[in-house]
Amino acid sequence: MLQDFPEIDAGSGVKRQVLSEAPELMVVAFTFAEGGEGALHSHPHVQSTYVRSGRFRFSVAGESFEVGPGDSFVIPSNAEHGCTCLKAGQLIDTFTPRRDDFL
Repeated sequence: MLQDFPEIDAGSGVKRQVLSEAPELMVVAFTFAEGGEGALHSHPHVQSTYVRSGRFRFSVAGESFEVGPGDSFVIPSNAEHGCTCLKAGQLIDTFTPRRDDFL
């Protein structure tokens, strides 16, 4: 079943929109302005990130790396992570299980 979820301002130059969700899985688009930041945080969900556009510097569990269009990676459960947007773009994140705090 398709649902329409609003795009919300997540702060720090980031907008978030849930694309689809079920109890076991959630897909979310994060649109970043250049210089936008995803503050360091952690959560129990396993996260897969796909870079749809732009350029980002990520920190995951103390390791820093840069990613661009077409790159993807997995963030393990409870790993501290965050990013800075170097060139405006969009990340498509998948979470398992669903991030109920985003609904």
